[in-house]
Amino acid sequence: MSLPEWLYLGWRKTSETQLQLNESLRQGAPPERWLQEIWAHQRLRREQLVTAGKQPVRILHPGFWNREAGPDFLRAVVQIGDADPKSGDIEIDVHSSGWRSHGHFQNPAYSNVILHVTWNPPEADPPLPTLALRELLDAPIEELQEWVDGDGELQSPWVAGHCSAAMQSFPPEWIGDLLQQASLVRLRTKAHVFGVRGRAAGWGQSLREGMFRALGYKHNAWPMQRLAEILPVLDPLPADTRNRRDAWEARLLGLAGLLPPEPKRGTRARLLWDLWWRERAALSPFALPPFLWRLNGVRPVNHPQRRLALAAAWIADDDWEPRIKAWFQDVIDGGPASQDPEGTLMVALRQETDGFWRRHYTLTARPLPSPVPILGAGRLNEIAVNIILPWLWARAEAVEDVPTLRRIEAMFLQWSPGEDNTTLKLARARFFGSDELPLRKTAAVQQGLLQIVRDYCRQTDATCSNCALPKCLNQFLSLMAADLAARKAAALSAAASDSVEVLPPGPNPG
Repeated sequence: MSLPEWLYLGWRKTSETQLQLNESLRQGAPPERWLQEIWAHQRLRREQLVTAGKQPVRILHPGFWNREAGPDFLRAVVQIGDADPKSGDIEIDVHSSGWRSHGHFQNPAYSNVILHVTWNPPEADPPLPTLALRELLDAPIEELQEWVDGDGELQSPWVAGHCSAAMQSFPPEWIGDLLQQASLVRLRTKAHVFGVRGRAAGWGQSLREGMFRALGYKHNAWPMQRLAEILPVLDPLPADTRNRRDAWEARLLGLAGLLPPEPKRGTRARLLWDLWWRERAALSPFALPPFLWRLNGVRPVNHPQRRLALAAAWIADDDWEPRIKAWFQDVIDGGPASQDPEGTLMVALRQETDGFWRRHYTLTARPLPSPVPILGAGRLNEIAVNIILPWLWARAEAVEDVPTLRRIEAMFLQWSPGEDNTTLKLARARFFGSDELPLRKTAAVQQGLLQIVRDYCRQTDATCSNCALPKCLNQFLSLMAADLAARKAAALSAAASDSVEVLPPGPNPG
């Protein structure tokens, strides 16, 4: 017995998302996500686009869908009126009033928005060029409704880069070699920074700055690095300090301006505040203004207070840096760590903090129902690839220890992959037209993709204007094709020579 052919369609028609969309349309406007799908795939009468100010609009590239905080589409290329094409961001709101009501007008993350896309036309003069989509769809709204619910998530044709065709013609081994070479460039580039800082401030200080920077993630890397930079000028803790970890935690949080004011007695915040109060006057010249920290868009588990608690535990542990050196020496000597370098480094990097931080996101947050690691395996992996291995490479390079350099590179190329992110996903789509690669996933593959993005994609706009990579790839393919043709011709010539029959000498007429 087969199922009725209308069954699944009937389910979709009565699904919660479909009902929500229908209700939104009855109220006069579709959901914002619906508009984002329309914009991503440019389901518009593109030749008829005009701003609210009656300026013609040409969308040379709609930009890349931003799944994180900030404008909805990044690095679009738009021409308005007779002005030159301009690259910038796109923000999409149902109503033009969203620009102010959502706080975009005073958020620095939206300072590069060049076009505000809305459903309804603005009721007053908008603060920036505005494009209303309501009368510009390329199909009836009912048809687009079915498309959004069905194929809206298909890969947009605007995503593939000009290099995609050449990249996809590469055999897997070529792709692997290309990404490996790019990843080694990235390793050595990071190592160069550690080398410069190591020679200026010492290898231990360069490592601390790198580790602090890694704890800041992309949002708070610079204030974290600044805290690391001032560590050498701070007085050592008094000899009679009972708990070095608490003392350093109070120092770092106080210097960061992240201690809550007048905390309640009996709380960890009050304990740290009391410790900070004793040093506050002496250390105030080094304190950071609290507005340096970005908290919006930061996951609770990555709150700077938690990250600084871990940094304090590292600083308070005199054996922390020696453990990393001992781990590496054991790997080089072929000891137990060489059998599992990743796992044993994770053990060396892990640092226990006060039990408070396994149950709290911030000093004033409610306790969590279950413990949360102060630093997860994914972030430890990122620190190993982006900090520890480049730092070790820089130290070996400084003394021209070539065998050790090659050993570090070999570890780097085999290291397990880190967590995926939007940049990597976009890179795979731009280069290969797919989210999957015919390669074993490694950290080096990820680092290679990121390096190509840095070297090429970040140097051009979304339309790949004047990007050198497609030309390089196509020239290489042409050279390889010519070389293959020459090899085939030589092989055919050799085969023809071997097939010529050599006759034995005839009878001697004499």
